[in-house]
Amino acid sequence: MNTHGVRGEVKIMPWTDTPEFLRAIKTLYVDGNPLRVLSSRVHKGAVLALLEGVEDVNAAMRLKGRRVFIDREDARLPEGRFFIQDIMGARVVTESGEELGALAEVIDAPAGMVYVVRGKDEHLIPAVDEFVLKTDADAGVITVRLIEGM
Repeated sequence: MNTHGVRGEVKIMPWTDTPEFLRAIKTLYVDGNPLRVLSSRVHKGAVLALLEGVEDVNAAMRLKGRRVFIDREDARLPEGRFFIQDIMGARVVTESGEELGALAEVIDAPAGMVYVVRGKDEHLIPAVDEFVLKTDADAGVITVRLIEGM
């Protein structure tokens, strides 16, 4: 989190598919403390928000560098969508059923997310439909297609 302007707006870089997702959340949490969102807007990939009790730049400065959390109950995910934390540790198998290992890390690279799969070998798999064929977060299984060199 950072400051934006002098009215107390904070700038939040969301770890979501789109910043609009975060705009739907009406209560954010910083250090476990709830902060009601009075207004928000998207600006250059970030969410600019006015938070209750943060009325000027000095109050916003006290939040600088802090992580913002949401309550999962406040999030409305579309069918087939999931939180990354829900697939961490998931078994990763190829379309032919070969076990590759487990999802150990997700890298948020400039060109898109990359799954780091660790097992007997380590595989870096771009998190795109061409390579990630199916994600079953409930069962903890991700089915992928590998190409030579992966």
